[in-house]
Parts: sequence; structure tokens; C-alpha cells
Amino acid sequence: MIPFLDLKAINQHFETDFQNSFRQFLDSGYYILGSQVKSFEANFARFCGAKHCIGVGNGLDALRLILEGYKILGKLKENDEVLVASNTYIATILAIKQAGLNPVLVEADLDTYNFDLESLQKSISEKTKAVMPVHLYGQLSPMDEILKISKAHNLLVIEDAAQAHGAKNEEGKRAGNIGDAAGFSFYPTKNLGALGDAGAVTTNDDALAEVIKKLRNYGASTKYVNELLGFNSRLDELQAAFLNCKLPTLDSDNERRRSIAKKYISEIENDKISLPKYDGSENHIFHLFVVRVKNRYSFIDYLDRNGIGHLIHYPLPPHKQQALLEFSHLSFPITEQIHNEIISLPISPVLSNEEVETVISVLNKY
Repeated sequence: MIPFLDLKAINQHFETDFQNSFRQFLDSGYYILGSQVKSFEANFARFCGAKHCIGVGNGLDALRLILEGYKILGKLKENDEVLVASNTYIATILAIKQAGLNPVLVEADLDTYNFDLESLQKSISEKTKAVMPVHLYGQLSPMDEILKISKAHNLLVIEDAAQAHGAKNEEGKRAGNIGDAAGFSFYPTKNLGALGDAGAVTTNDDALAEVIKKLRNYGASTKYVNELLGFNSRLDELQAAFLNCKLPTLDSDNERRRSIAKKYISEIENDKISLPKYDGSENHIFHLFVVRVKNRYSFIDYLDRNGIGHLIHYPLPPHKQQALLEFSHLSFPITEQIHNEIISLPISPVLSNEEVETVISVLNKY
């Protein structure tokens, strides 16, 4: 059996470093917003090329706190519209709604699974104040075009970079340093994954960074002196320590994922399987390797019988979720096709060459 993702094997490589970090954490006697969080914030900001990184509890909070911060700074207000991908994970939309803003769902592009730019243009109204591109599956959204559109309409650009740690555009700018601000998740399955929930905001905006530092910690910059109606969403000191152990190998791990993806794309030859469209650049870190098939459940049965792990990211689009019934009247044909046909195949830095060959062989025989 080739597992979809072997987290134990991925983290085993760091076990000694984890144990040393845990010992330092215990010995420090300082468990909240200590030296490990400060160190990771500096390291990850440097990695992304951004001026600021603020560690928070998870990726959903990262996006919400950006929006709440912009409301405090007067750049957003209640019921403003935020354009967001119709095929994203629900967390992106929850962040917008929980911040008192209105998500406007934008149709997806079938080739990239990111924004369809024509639909994006058509979705802009007088109430639109921000665009939230999602670098879905690890591939950068078409940020040059999105930035041009946003500049023309004076819109904020907030990256949902939860799946894109380390992805670079043609100029070498990384996810997290392309828009006005970005939210990251370090959920354990991410390319840079903690051993629990964790997240971060990156930005070059001094004022936004200062507000988010307060918001994550009950609205306080000084202990027991609360300036804002804040939240409790702080990057855990121990998770920051673990992330500090893993960050130095992120680029090489991403390169291993890309090499596997390139092999899949060049050697899987089966007309029943639609492979990802990929230009070979560093704009994709292949958090997920997603293919499409017309009869997905027949394909799943075949994978199960042949011992190939898989998951669906995601089986239901947001506008079909019971939690978002207000969008249930909408129609997004491309998004619905995507969600009906996609399936994610094994890809990770610890996948062996032999396992890669097996996946290719099994898919070619389908």
C-alpha cells in the first residue's frame, strides 16, 4: 500500500531536532509568545521576503485577522465585498463572513483551478473592496493580472497562501510577498507543517502588522492593557519551535515534490486521466497533485484495489455546503465539474522513486 501522505515518515527526519527543541521549550519556562515564536516570525518573514510575519493560531484566523485589521485601519468596513474563489476550501469564505464582510464567489479556471480572470473582472461592483486569490494546491494564482485589475479598481489583494509555502513568481517573489498581506496555515499536512494547528500573517504594511499583533493577543500590546476588541489566536511556542526545525529544508522538499510531479506529468499516459497544467517553474510547490477523471468512483475503486492512497480536495464546492445555504442558488459549472472529477494522488518529499514508478504504472493501466 502506498499511503496518500505519510506524516510520520516526513516528521521522522526531524525527530532529534524536535526532541532538542522540546527540551529547550521545557527548560525555558516560557510557553506563550516566547523566543521560539519571535525566531520563527523572523525566519519566515525572511524566507517569504516580507517585512513582517505575525504567528497566529491557524490559517483561518490568519485570514480573518487580516480582514479585521483592515477594518480597524479604515480600509474595509462591514458588508464590503471580497472576491474569492468558488472552488476554495470553506475556510477562506468563513474568514470573510466571520469578519462581517460579504464573500462574492468567482468561477474557477479549469486548467489552473485558480480564478477565471474574465469572471473576476465581471464580479467587481461598487461594493468590492478586496480580492482574495487562493494559491490552490500549491500553484500561484495569476498574480500579475490580479494586481493590475486590483490597482485599476483600488482593491486590496489578500493572498490565501495556506497551500503555497515557498512558491515563487517569475520575478522570484514568493507567496506571502506579492499582495498586500497573506494568510498561511501550518496544518500538519501542509508543505511546511507543524505538529498541530498553527498559522501566520505576512505583510509589508507596518500599520497592519502592528494591529494584528494586538488582535491576536486580546487586543493588547501591553499585558492587561487592551486597546482593541481582540482575539486569542497566538502561534503556539512549541509549534513555532517545530516549524523552526523544518523551515530550512522547505525549498529542497518542495523541489522533490516538483520532480515527482514532472515525472508523473511526463510518464502518465492515459486519455481517461486529465493531468495538471504546469509550466515547469517554481510557481507550483505541489502541495497536492490533483488529476481529473470522469467516473471518479470507478477510479477510486481501481486505486483501492491496487493499493494507491488518495483523497478528494474537495468533494463539495462551497456553494453546495449546508453551512453556506445563502449561495445554494448560484451556479458555477466549472467549479462543479472540478469538484465532481478531481482526485489527489500521493506526492511528498518521502515518496520513494519505486513508489512513484508504481503510481505511474497503475495509472497507465487504468
